[in-house]
Amino acid sequence: MSRASTFLRIPKERVGVLIGPEGKTKKLIEEKFSVELQIESETGGVTVVLKENAEDPSILFRVKDVITAIGRGFSPEHAFRLIHDEDVILDIIDLRLIFGRSDSDIKRIKGRIIGMNGKTRRMIEELTDANVAVYGHTVSIIGNFDQAQAAREAIQMLINGSMHSVVYRFLHRKRRELKKKMLEIWEKPPKE
Repeated sequence: MSRASTFLRIPKERVGVLIGPEGKTKKLIEEKFSVELQIESETGGVTVVLKENAEDPSILFRVKDVITAIGRGFSPEHAFRLIHDEDVILDIIDLRLIFGRSDSDIKRIKGRIIGMNGKTRRMIEELTDANVAVYGHTVSIIGNFDQAQAAREAIQMLINGSMHSVVYRFLHRKRRELKKKMLEIWEKPPKE
């Protein structure tokens, strides 16, 4: 009987991050999720094969998201959020879909999203509790649905040309809304 598997490709320069020092990241993924990673270093191809003792075949999708996140510029620690919390999602914005193949526009927008010395990206992360990676032609977000949506809206505002001060005000407002929503969840009496 053949085992379930999936294939994906990540940038060649990110293969080392996926493998990790002395193979630790690869080994951790394989042991924790009962999968086998077959990595083609020259092409960036990764085949994820479910081991026979794996309990849940849907884990392939979660592992694929983790590998995609590492390939899109996240550290393994941030990518592992996708596995530790079922509410956490990976959202990828492909700037080529917005600007076509215009490298100068993509570079300019990446600069706006990162900001001077990384300030804008850091503000988005701090105020939404999401993780943001700007790599190649993509901007990727890891967070729960509300966090990812708030970060995506802020990034979309920057792409559309909004001033940074306007985006920062939006983020502060969103932060208050998210905190209020969390408080409401905690304060609701349990249903009987």
